[in-house]
Amino acid sequence: MKFLFFFVYEVNLCEHSETVTFDNNQRINRKKYNLNKKNFHFTLFESIMVLVARREDEVVKPMDELSEPKSNSEKIKIILLLAVPAMVEYFLQTVVGFIDTLFIARIGLQEVTAVGIAGAVLAIYLALFMALGVGTSSLVARKLGAGNLDGARKVAQESLGFSTVVAIILSILTWFGSEFFMSLFGAEENVVQIGAVYLKIVGGGALFLAWMTLLSSILRAGGDTKSPMKVAWIINIIHIPLNYVLIFGMGAWNGWGVEGAAWSTLLVRAVGTWLLWRYLKKSVLAISLGTLFSWDKNTKEMIYLAIPAAVERMIMRLGQVVYFGLIVVIGTKTFAAHTIAGNIEMFSYMPGYGLALAATTLVGYSWGAENWREAYRYGILTAAIGVVFMSFIGLAMFIWAPWYASWFTKDSEAIEMVAIALRIDAFAQPALAIGLILTGALQGLGDTKSPMYSTAIGMWAVRIVGIYFLGIYLEMGIAGIWLAIAADIALRAVYLFFRFKSQTMQKIKLEQDRDENIFN
Repeated sequence: MKFLFFFVYEVNLCEHSETVTFDNNQRINRKKYNLNKKNFHFTLFESIMVLVARREDEVVKPMDELSEPKSNSEKIKIILLLAVPAMVEYFLQTVVGFIDTLFIARIGLQEVTAVGIAGAVLAIYLALFMALGVGTSSLVARKLGAGNLDGARKVAQESLGFSTVVAIILSILTWFGSEFFMSLFGAEENVVQIGAVYLKIVGGGALFLAWMTLLSSILRAGGDTKSPMKVAWIINIIHIPLNYVLIFGMGAWNGWGVEGAAWSTLLVRAVGTWLLWRYLKKSVLAISLGTLFSWDKNTKEMIYLAIPAAVERMIMRLGQVVYFGLIVVIGTKTFAAHTIAGNIEMFSYMPGYGLALAATTLVGYSWGAENWREAYRYGILTAAIGVVFMSFIGLAMFIWAPWYASWFTKDSEAIEMVAIALRIDAFAQPALAIGLILTGALQGLGDTKSPMYSTAIGMWAVRIVGIYFLGIYLEMGIAGIWLAIAADIALRAVYLFFRFKSQTMQKIKLEQDRDENIFN
């Protein structure tokens, strides 16, 4: 509770804008004396308006309301301008997984478990590509903030080339090792066989997953969150009917079941990759396929930022393998209920992920222009917006949890377990918002190590130990599982808040000391 009061206090401090107060009570207007080390070559918001242009021949003039904001309300407007399309995109991406689970649940809970385990393996692949996306986004945003457009293009080119190599390796491993990966979770033999089919098809097309992730990261880092959103709309329009037909069939044809769900996912990702590439070619960050494998120091810097992010996600996903195994020990029905609750909970991540992307872009731009104060303000304000959004989602989860669960299964015991999980998770939503968004803000600063440390401690010292102690040893079942998850989320939020504050305040203090020396 003290942490929440302190966080609200920090949000209120963001209302102070253009002045700096020294010990001698001298107030200095930073714009008047131009104290920043480096001016923008073009303003942040002018560049955003250029980058969201949809036609190569279109001339976009900066809108008056997007001039550099001075008040919190203007900053909030800019944050939402970037975040809302990303929220919609993540919502639509979540719908893809939601529809898969919803349709598969109509086949049986065993199939839900199989696809859930396969999804945990695929999440490790996604974690690697998202890590590369983190390094790419951070570098592109900071280079654009410093006015280095050619450097931003070079980063985009090298990230796509490197991710292609990684994707090909993962595809080969998946094709020959899908059953082995499934067996690591300790599932029943029939579950392993069903999940291996899904994993081989979807994981074999890892290249599409890689390119969709990286192309979206590049466009968003350039301030264009609308194009990935449009692609997500198109994917959903195609995916839902295609998924239904391939799973359940049409007319005399009975469909392919779980295998149909896999082919549907692979096909829509292929379409999404093609569309995102077209949008990139129309942007100022356009690159050529012929230069993808021309790498230099940007690749090293991207990998340097990506490694901690990749390790963080590997820690998270490998930890997920362990605690999924613990849940399977409790029972197949408990695991199915946990999977269903997780799919419903993913909708609560929608505003958090969208705002985290806005934080990465805005904090990265400000950091690249050496405007430390704006970087801090954007991080804190974005997190505050996330707390509001996700608190309302938590309230909805608490009230309507049994109704949400009934979409997936008619088993009364499973519905009860899902409702327990969601109602516990509802109380963790404010902390989840802070953790997600400040992770994005730290990545905008170029710090990918702090999120890694928080994940390592939270996952292995809190979540896994907690699930074993509460869920198995104390026999609390689904309640123990989700209480441990909530404790992990809360711990990470506190740690990441103080890391973001300390790093930005260190820069601000150095700048204040320098300015004080200038005017003394």
